[in-house]
Amino acid sequence: MPEDKALGFNMVTCSAPVNIAVIKYWGKRDEELILPINSSLSVTLHQDQLRTTTTVACSRSFEEDRIWLNGREEDITLPRLQSCLREVRRLARKRHSDGDPAGLSHKFHICSVNNFPTAAGLASSAAGYACLVYSLARVLGVEGELSVVARQGSGSACRSMYGGFVQWTMGQREDGKDSIAQQVAPETNWPELRVLVLVVSAERKLVGSTSGMQTSVETSSLLKHRAECVVPGRMEQMIRAVKKRDFATFAELTMKDSNQFHATCLDTYPPVFYLNDVSRRIINLVHRYNRHCGETRVAYSFDAGPNAVIFTLQEHTAEFFQVVRTFFPPETNGEHRFLKGLPITGVTLSEELKEAIGMEPLVKGISYIISTKAGPGPCVMEDPTQHLLCPDGLPKKNV
Repeated sequence: MPEDKALGFNMVTCSAPVNIAVIKYWGKRDEELILPINSSLSVTLHQDQLRTTTTVACSRSFEEDRIWLNGREEDITLPRLQSCLREVRRLARKRHSDGDPAGLSHKFHICSVNNFPTAAGLASSAAGYACLVYSLARVLGVEGELSVVARQGSGSACRSMYGGFVQWTMGQREDGKDSIAQQVAPETNWPELRVLVLVVSAERKLVGSTSGMQTSVETSSLLKHRAECVVPGRMEQMIRAVKKRDFATFAELTMKDSNQFHATCLDTYPPVFYLNDVSRRIINLVHRYNRHCGETRVAYSFDAGPNAVIFTLQEHTAEFFQVVRTFFPPETNGEHRFLKGLPITGVTLSEELKEAIGMEPLVKGISYIISTKAGPGPCVMEDPTQHLLCPDGLPKKNV
């Protein structure tokens, strides 16, 4: 790791995970501090399949803060970026009140890349801001509660500060200091849980999450009822289900909450549409499969986009993957690209199962599938060859 504080230069590279909310966050009571109208709960996905990697360099030779995202230099003056930079520097100044040992007056160069489509509805901003805050904190020697800082970049980012199963408590204070993320259970609590991300579209959505939820808060009476009357009970039930590894309860709550979230989007005026025809076919497929099995083996969840996140147990993964592949077959020349991530053994479906589902196959309905599981929180990457910046503070040519 290039580090020579005597010369005023320090560089750190970290990675952070994507998270998928199973009890959804939708709506803010404070736009600037990003304080939610309800608590939420998520599953942190494994970084071997889905992660953001960020390198932060700090040097007295840098003339200004700069940031590169996925190969392009971006505007460092964006308010949410500035909030994170300002808050981490404030915490570092508080920690090092006896001087400037961490180079607080020096500028940052930041380079960040995702290993998944940025606009595919996979909470890329959550992983990005979590990784940014975690990396900045490591460079400046800041420790302690960082989810409050990450939240000011992207609300869901606070949940990506931990691995496993994470709740974001909405809090009550106006300054937001009690609106924090906490781990409910580590990923090791439920090693059998598997996640399939069905990528329907990697195109940028027509209505972004920020504007969509703001309109929902202003116009949807269903959203108010959901936040005040439904979510508190569901949070308690979901935490119990996770700790007990009760998949049937976990799955039912996950699907109901996803459905209600999209109902609030329809109740918004004008309505906001994130699901498409393929999304709705996936929902029907899951319910027909569970009905045929006589138990809930699979659950779906949709965030603000058409892509489905499927939860199941390891023992059912191969069969359900084959069900998806049968009714959403890939193009003939795209077979080898259809499954990414954790390998899945092929199985043969019974004719009885195929008849019970009874849907016409839709070729190219699903672009590809990412197979993964619950995973750990952010970490420092110790190998200096993984730095995204050169010693001069500029991105490497292959980034």
